[in-house]
This record gives sequence, structure tokens and C-alpha cells, in this order.
Amino acid sequence: MSTAEPVTPRPVRAAGMLVGLQGVVGVALAAWLLATVVRGSTPPVLAGATAAWLAGFGGILIVVGAKLVRGRRAARTPALVAQLLLLGVCWYAVGPSSQPAYGIPAATLCLLVLVLLVCPPALRWAARTHRPAR
Repeated sequence: MSTAEPVTPRPVRAAGMLVGLQGVVGVALAAWLLATVVRGSTPPVLAGATAAWLAGFGGILIVVGAKLVRGRRAARTPALVAQLLLLGVCWYAVGPSSQPAYGIPAATLCLLVLVLLVCPPALRWAARTHRPAR
């Protein structure tokens, strides 16, 4: 009798890697913003607050991505919520900020992660609808 957990589906692992990549980009942007403060080309309070937010959110995404790659079902919901939040950021980048070169690729990545997390193998994995062998 086998009661072992099923292997994490490839789409979930791929989504985890992409979410982790988003986190790394967020942390890298935070470091870049702090560098602009040190150079004196950006007001310190505004850039510092933005950098802190990016570093925190990026760190969370790195952890969530790693947990998805390892097959932790509890990381799926934070990953889905993060993608929906980031889609709002992408919309703002494309529309009001007039930066479609950044917003469109980022939105495409968010949509890809959403698709990977709601495809049939990922849903079966999340719902634990597998049946152990008898």
C-alpha cells in the first residue's frame, strides 16, 4: 500500500520558478533604488519607501516560489493573489504611466503563472483528488 504524496506537477514547479524569478527582480529593483539614493539622484524618503516595499514583496515571492517548487500546496494561494496584484501594477505601467515596454511583458508573465497554477494537473494536485493504490 502506497500513501506517498504525488509528485508535484511540472506546471506547478514551473510556476514556482517564475514566482521566484519575480521575487528576485523585485529585490534587485530595490537594490537599484537604494543605489540611486546613495548617488543622490532620487529623494531618499520616496525611493527608500518604495525600495522597502519591493524588497519585502520580493522576499515573500522568493519564499512562495521555493515552496511551490517543493510541492507545498499552501503556497498556491499566495502565488495566485500576488499575480492578481501584479496584474494591477502592470495595468498601471501600461496605462497611466505610459510604460508598455515594461507593463506588457510583466503582465504576460503574470498571466502565464496564473495559467500554470489553474491548469488541470495543478487543480488536481491542489485538490488532492488522487487515489492511493489499494
